[in-house]
Amino acid sequence: MNETDIPSILEQIGPDNPGAADWLLEVVYGELRRLAAVRMSRENPGQTLAPTALVHEAWLRLGGDQQPQWRNRSHFFAAAAESMRRILVDNARRKRAIRHGGRLERVSADATGFEMPVQEADNDELILMNEALDGLAAHDPRKAELVKLKYFVGLTLEEAADPIGIAHRTAKRDWSYARAWLFNEVQRLRNG
Repeated sequence: MNETDIPSILEQIGPDNPGAADWLLEVVYGELRRLAAVRMSRENPGQTLAPTALVHEAWLRLGGDQQPQWRNRSHFFAAAAESMRRILVDNARRKRAIRHGGRLERVSADATGFEMPVQEADNDELILMNEALDGLAAHDPRKAELVKLKYFVGLTLEEAADPIGIAHRTAKRDWSYARAWLFNEVQRLRNG
């Protein structure tokens, strides 16, 4: 099977064909794993969530063996992108939670010569970015979808444009706008 089989598999998914979900996973697993690896390469070096775990968790959140009826390839990958984004944000929130050390600050142990890396800021930035992205989604859903596919899944602009159904030049304009909008929104959230 190859990626061209995705539309026909998506049409077959339903309660009367439980094996279609297995076929879908077989076809999309490599692509989802590649996207997760790209996204995870941008995370902190001490990240406990591996690309394979991210794909498996996303698959389960999408329905696992009980896949919903997907309209098309774009619908499936957009849902996968959203699922991966939520997993990463949930993971960042969990790390920041009080029961996991919360807002305790790591300090340098200069007297002993050891320094502990500060990774809290990256989790905070991911959470701020998520909140800003929610604001962008209310303002312009298409641009927010482009950001999800590029930033959270790791697609190139050209790859992200196709599932959304926009031209590559439009994706570049949307990306420029979204970056500026998100930068301003993150600054506002950080200072407010």
